[in-house]
Amino acid sequence: MNNNEQAPNETHASIRDRAGEAIEGARERAIDAYDSARERAAQARRKAGDGIGQAPLLALGGGLALGALIAAILPKTEAEQKLLGSTGRRIADSAKVAASAAKEAGREKLTELNITKDAGSSAVQSLVDGIGEAARTSGKAALDAVRNKG
Repeated sequence: MNNNEQAPNETHASIRDRAGEAIEGARERAIDAYDSARERAAQARRKAGDGIGQAPLLALGGGLALGALIAAILPKTEAEQKLLGSTGRRIADSAKVAASAAKEAGREKLTELNITKDAGSSAVQSLVDGIGEAARTSGKAALDAVRNKG
């Protein structure tokens, strides 16, 4: 085989090797970008779960306060009034005061923790935006990696 026949074969092999390396590099960068996006999405999901995980306890406290308030507001039967008399009125008055205090304390705590309807909507929107941004970023990184290697 002369030099002229070897040169095209070597050039062809060299091009094939470089193309294979470029594809492998792009593949690795795409995998890295995908893994990074998955991790960011998982972090966003964990943060949202942590915030939501606190809400059931607050909801339970609010439910108890609401139950006490409803019990205090419901009209008393004649039998209850005869049986309890002034004691029943004192209990009802105390329940109203307790329910009002619980309601106000619950409202203040929710505000302090920034757990409001608007904050909840904002957190959900932020999560959706974050997942979308992570997907766009990983897709762009994979595409850029392929373009830059080719």
